Amino acid sequence: MLPVFYRDVLGLTPQFPAEDGPYAKLTPATGTAGVALQQRSAMASVFDELGHPVSGHRGLIVLRVDDLDAQVEQVQARGGTLAHGPAPMGERMRVAHLRDPEGNLVELQEWLALRG
Repeated sequence: MLPVFYRDVLGLTPQFPAEDGPYAKLTPATGTAGVALQQRSAMASVFDELGHPVSGHRGLIVLRVDDLDAQVEQVQARGGTLAHGPAPMGERMRVAHLRDPEGNLVELQEWLALRG
């Protein structure tokens, strides 16, 4: 059900139709970057093999947007609840945060000025 949140709340497009599988890949309406999601239980075995157990860890997923206020409005209209923001983060960007159904933090970020 995690891909459904990213599709229905964040507005990303699944690259293939399976919603119940252990893996999903989604893309935004614009740009070439995407989000790949792996079931925590499947990733746990990989991290255990690498000697990095995942117990208690959560992910941070960052999505860069052109218009933070418009994106936040769309997310809220789709049922998303913000945990923070929109608010400035330094002088170069504004951010808003929400959590996905597994507790991963999702950051929506709008760059106001690129690093020079």
